[in-house]
Amino acid sequence: MFGTMKMVMIGIMLTGLAGGVAYVYKLKADNAILKENAIKLESAVSEQQLVIDQQKNDFENILKANKELNALKLTLETELKALDDKFNKTNASGKKRDIGDLAIAKSKVIQKIINRASDNAVRCVEIAMGAELTEKEINATKKSQINSECPSIANPNYIPY
Repeated sequence: MFGTMKMVMIGIMLTGLAGGVAYVYKLKADNAILKENAIKLESAVSEQQLVIDQQKNDFENILKANKELNALKLTLETELKALDDKFNKTNASGKKRDIGDLAIAKSKVIQKIINRASDNAVRCVEIAMGAELTEKEINATKKSQINSECPSIANPNYIPY
């Protein structure tokens, strides 16, 4: 009986030892999986940080471009008001100038003025859309050399007196 009991105890101990060894191997396998997951997680976090940094940079660039566009819009609105004031002048008697009457009375002169102004206005639109300034536009310093429709964007070196 004592021998049988020893055998049962040894069997229980061996079973416990085998179970412990199997548990340790399972823990090692789980640990390896957790390490791989941690590496993947760190990689994902660093990739997300790069995306966040890029989005911040893009947002700053958008804000900068928006400020530049708003400044250009303000300049163009000022230019438009000045152009509107040119066409809506009143004479000494308080009567508003009628461009149609002038065109009939002095057709050649008005045609030349309107054609030149139209060409200048087209150039203003080109510059506003991103066209490069020519050397002539950059170097213009006299009133006779400038684009009178939008001198502030077409002729950066022109300073009105």
